[in-house]
Amino acid sequence: MHGPMTESLLSTGNCAVGYQPLSARLRPRSIAEFIGQPHLVAPGKSIHEAVANNQPHSMILWGPPGSGKTTLALIVAETCDCHFEALSAVLAGVKEIRAAIEQARHHQANGSRKTIVFVDEAHRFNKAQQDAFLPHIENGEILFIGATTENPSFELNNALLSRARIYLLNPLTEEDLLAVIDNALTDVERGLGELNLVLSAEQKRVLARAADGDARRALNYLETLGDMAEERNGERVLADEHLNHVLAESYRRFDKDGDVFYDQISALHKAVRGSSPDGALYWLTRMLDGGCDPIYLARRLTRMAIEDVGLADPRALRVCADCWDAYTRLGSPEGDLALAQAAVYLSAAPKSNALYTAFGATGKSVEQHGSLEVPPHLRNAPTKLARALGHGKEYRYAHDERGGFAAGENYLPESIRNARFYFPKDTGLESRIKEKMEHFRQLDKKAASKRYAK
Repeated sequence: MHGPMTESLLSTGNCAVGYQPLSARLRPRSIAEFIGQPHLVAPGKSIHEAVANNQPHSMILWGPPGSGKTTLALIVAETCDCHFEALSAVLAGVKEIRAAIEQARHHQANGSRKTIVFVDEAHRFNKAQQDAFLPHIENGEILFIGATTENPSFELNNALLSRARIYLLNPLTEEDLLAVIDNALTDVERGLGELNLVLSAEQKRVLARAADGDARRALNYLETLGDMAEERNGERVLADEHLNHVLAESYRRFDKDGDVFYDQISALHKAVRGSSPDGALYWLTRMLDGGCDPIYLARRLTRMAIEDVGLADPRALRVCADCWDAYTRLGSPEGDLALAQAAVYLSAAPKSNALYTAFGATGKSVEQHGSLEVPPHLRNAPTKLARALGHGKEYRYAHDERGGFAAGENYLPESIRNARFYFPKDTGLESRIKEKMEHFRQLDKKAASKRYAK
């Protein structure tokens, strides 16, 4: 009726396959048992209707760990009576892909059953491996269901994406996780019901929060805690210290190589740029709590000091460098506060991206105009020959000029002598820089008008 993978993952209680963790035993067997993702599985929603009408289709399930991707694929296969072939992109290669396709052909030829080829960690397959599925999806030999924690638009081929619907799964809410925990505590057949394990409402909430949107993590914690519970008046109860001990090493969801990492860095950067100390502190703390390398954060904060604060407050760069140095001397957790200080300072500082924009503009100008000649008056003249060629001739030494400024002098290649790249803003110290630059430009204009008058 079902492939061996389906039977194993959907089996219950004490079965022939031996010990199974609580999270596997309690895996929902139908849409009705599924907890969370109402935007996909509630009546009238896409996956619910596909299952209810026995019309499975190829899909990409994109979401964080423990959100139900594998379970949904299994429910679709079970309810729609499809053969289920499971592959892990971490372990499988072309050989395993070909074997799965052959199984699909066999089942199609001997009963017209559809085959779902489920690929976990689908983003880890390279382009050639992803392309290997395309003709078989196209001719109807298989239905493809891929599970990924990464953004499919970045990690999967356009050709594969065009043949599958993309569904985003969200982290489970605290209420969802409380329902998962209650189900595990009361289910006698597959869960911990026989243990008569009792958790207080507050203990359940602490456990749900520690699981951080991940049902598998919640159930793994619960299974460990069940072994630590003590008998009391016919019930097994859990001491708070045991709960705290188990959860002490837990980290919130954080993947230093994935989308969550870049989303959180993006949020930190935007909070700093938007002058929100609270937002900056929150995202910095989230990343530290999740295990992000503090030195990486110090480096990014220093970049923000240059890119988003710039010359509006040049002290910001010094503050970040000092905080970076303080962290390397102190380490965690004492040094974490230095990073927090830098984040708050950057958030509160006046902002200017004028230098960042100017640097980008000059780069484009260099690329566009190529190797323009250095004007003769700006060239070095260390030899008689160089001086004979006019190098350095008519150069005006600014320190000898009135106010230390050589009005009308040109410091750019002749063909772009009027180009402007740096436009200081009316914020912080840069407002004074802008004022000074405007004064110098007025002097340049006066000098130019006198030259033309002659």
